[in-house]
Amino acid sequence: MTLTALWWAVIFSGVYHGVNPGMGWPLAVSAALFERKKSAIAKALAMLATGHFLAMIVILLPFSMMFFLIDNEREIRIGAGVLVIAMGLYLFINRRHPKILARVHPAKLGLWSFLAATAHGAGLMLVPIYLGICGLLVPGESISGTGHAAAQALMTNNVMTAFLVAATHTFAMTFAGAAIAIFVYAWFGLKFISKSWFNLDLVWALSLIIVGAFGIYSAFSGHQ
Repeated sequence: MTLTALWWAVIFSGVYHGVNPGMGWPLAVSAALFERKKSAIAKALAMLATGHFLAMIVILLPFSMMFFLIDNEREIRIGAGVLVIAMGLYLFINRRHPKILARVHPAKLGLWSFLAATAHGAGLMLVPIYLGICGLLVPGESISGTGHAAAQALMTNNVMTAFLVAATHTFAMTFAGAAIAIFVYAWFGLKFISKSWFNLDLVWALSLIIVGAFGIYSAFSGHQ
């Protein structure tokens, strides 16, 4: 495993989330059609991206703050993998969308995006990848000092990495969603969405299980 491969995994997962209609690009199309101007797509996508980014950070930051417990690194990565697999199994069994998403006003796209990403475990998908990046970016010998100083240096680096991972992932998601939204808006409209809706819920659940298993494998195989 290389650092480059892990960053590509961050980007690919963002594109995957962007293509998934459950992450909101159809709402950007409907906003543009309702307001009858293309600029509404950019505004809607910006709100969706903000909500998605915050959902990623809420998940990644706690792991960035506990990663400095380097003696328990493998246990943390295994625990994260188990958590991701559990979320995938839950979504595989329970296919119903959370009712709370239907109660959010359409104008509050940022809030809707945050809740949708959280409910679908989108941030959890990044955790094993993020922990792998942290392990490669900050080998033990690169941290000078001992005690609290070393722990603080390591935690600060991991917090910055968490923001970078979340930002990179969100950019890829927004780019993919924007490409589809603009294409549908310009050539097909909402009728295409209603007739050609594709459901990625099952694929989403399976992908969480695969990513979680990959995280556990990488922890056991010594990739850090």
